[in-house]
Amino acid sequence: MNETLTVLGQCRLFQGLPPETLERDILPQGKPQAFEKQSVLITPGDRVDWFGVVLQGRAQISQIFSDGTSSLMDALGPGCPLGTDLIFTRSRRSPYYAIAAGGLHVLQFPTSLLLKPGTLPEPERLAVWRNLLAVLSDDSLRKHYRLAILSQRGLRERVLVYLTMQAERRGTAAFRIPFSREELAAFLCVNRSALSHELSLMEEEGLIRFRKNEFALLSAGKIRSTWSGLE
Repeated sequence: MNETLTVLGQCRLFQGLPPETLERDILPQGKPQAFEKQSVLITPGDRVDWFGVVLQGRAQISQIFSDGTSSLMDALGPGCPLGTDLIFTRSRRSPYYAIAAGGLHVLQFPTSLLLKPGTLPEPERLAVWRNLLAVLSDDSLRKHYRLAILSQRGLRERVLVYLTMQAERRGTAAFRIPFSREELAAFLCVNRSALSHELSLMEEEGLIRFRKNEFALLSAGKIRSTWSGLE
């Protein structure tokens, strides 16, 4: 099985499909696309008539405001679906930017793969739809939990709530987060220098240990959330 098929098999959208279905029915309908760093895949207002799977690199889903500041909504790595939250809306118009964080390779599919009967054998199409509903439901929950994080007024409170959610989601106090330091600052809507300073203070005070994007939460149990049920 080649590398592309391996990544497709890891994608939640196609989870549970046999390798022969991926190779025979799904892979031929995909179109490989390569993007350089900072290339814009999707702009607010774009009509999106495709969806994709990230094969290599990372795509950042962001809001960029008129004053130049930005808010990172998500960072999508290999195996993550891209654009599935747009193709089922009435307008298919994007409210956000999708930007290549570095060299990015995406396998793009026509919406007909999901929407048009006959493009896949019906049992496989139903399986993909079930997976799609799970992906969209989890995306909706993530937005809810991000609002809970951003509702915290203080920087430290935002950091602690986010880290506690990550710990509970993984069932362990030591974990790796999916963001670089710059991405984490953008996700929390805080200044990167202030975030780095606060993390250092929290480590000095014995609340956390961290190295790059690996964290250990030493105050587990002080803050509770409901992330544990989210994939």
